[in-house]
Amino acid sequence: MKKLRIGVAGLGRAFAVTAPAFRDPRVQVVGGADPRPEARSKFRNEFQADSYASVEELCANPAVEVVYVATPHQFHGKHTHLACAAGKHVLVEKPMALSLEECQAMIDDARKAGVQLVVGHSHSFDTPVMKTRNLIQSGQFGRVRMITALTFTDFLYRPRRPEELVTGAGGGAVFNQAAHQVDVVRMLAAGKARSVRAFTGSWDPARPTEGAYSVLLGFDNGVFASLAYSGYAHFDSDEFMGWFGEMGQRKDSTVYGAARVSLTDDELALKNARNYGGPEFKEAQPTAHQHFGFVVASCEKADLRPLPTGVMVYADAERRLDPLLPPKVPRYEVIDELYAAVVEGRAPFHSGEWAMATLQVCLAILESAREGKEITL
Repeated sequence: MKKLRIGVAGLGRAFAVTAPAFRDPRVQVVGGADPRPEARSKFRNEFQADSYASVEELCANPAVEVVYVATPHQFHGKHTHLACAAGKHVLVEKPMALSLEECQAMIDDARKAGVQLVVGHSHSFDTPVMKTRNLIQSGQFGRVRMITALTFTDFLYRPRRPEELVTGAGGGAVFNQAAHQVDVVRMLAAGKARSVRAFTGSWDPARPTEGAYSVLLGFDNGVFASLAYSGYAHFDSDEFMGWFGEMGQRKDSTVYGAARVSLTDDELALKNARNYGGPEFKEAQPTAHQHFGFVVASCEKADLRPLPTGVMVYADAERRLDPLLPPKVPRYEVIDELYAAVVEGRAPFHSGEWAMATLQVCLAILESAREGKEITL
């Protein structure tokens, strides 16, 4: 079996939650880059691979076939350009970039270099979401008409670098979290988003960026969707998911308010301590599939609800769970798509064009809230 030889640009949180997928037998991690020496040390020990202080050095490694760009959002375009210029395929984290112009430049870079560009992870990769999409496409429940997505987390009170609390630098709930919800809803709606009406909330002066939003999306095929998100660390929508966390791990429902309590004045030190290579780093232990909160796809003859353990079907005359086996490797779905693109030459679903369309919706959410009007795409 051919192995994907992956080099990782950025050994932060995005990499930490995706790293278990690199234990897939189709993957060989051959290099990593990060400015933090403690992250590079852990990486060398864990993967027995070379590590570098810069992405430029990583891209110069001839053993690297695919560069996984997991650096902060504002560097995605630059690092994708470096990878493409070195002839490497690219897996880039969401959001793809912070502007449509930068997205288009990344697409152009990949096309010019003749390499594949896959954007992920977003939760539209999750197997329960894909299973729900397959049930919709089967036609047995009629057409999908309406989608409801709701997620409440402690996002805003996790340790942050200063720019992560600045919207213009890619911070806040819209750039970081709406990319997941919009991707999931677009996947299930199977149409092109045409209108966006949104409101955003920023009501903690100590965290001066969007912590919440509410959005109504209209699609060209008549589907409409409502999206609600709050990262203000009060209600936890994992209560609706059987107390499985976003990473598929079991959560203790008796623990409340831990995010706020644990914050210190030196957030950067706390973030680094919890990050890959830090003394407090802990890898999630999933027992079920990953998710991004409560989602219901309302079809003409049933409501379909993806869960960490399967898909609930609420049909005209029955209610049932279509179960799914637990994943053997977390986020294996990303490896499936990347492998098919690079090794088998299949066009990826989560392409640069797909991710650019999701970013267009996210930017429209900010514009609609700022201008107080519906935005037509």
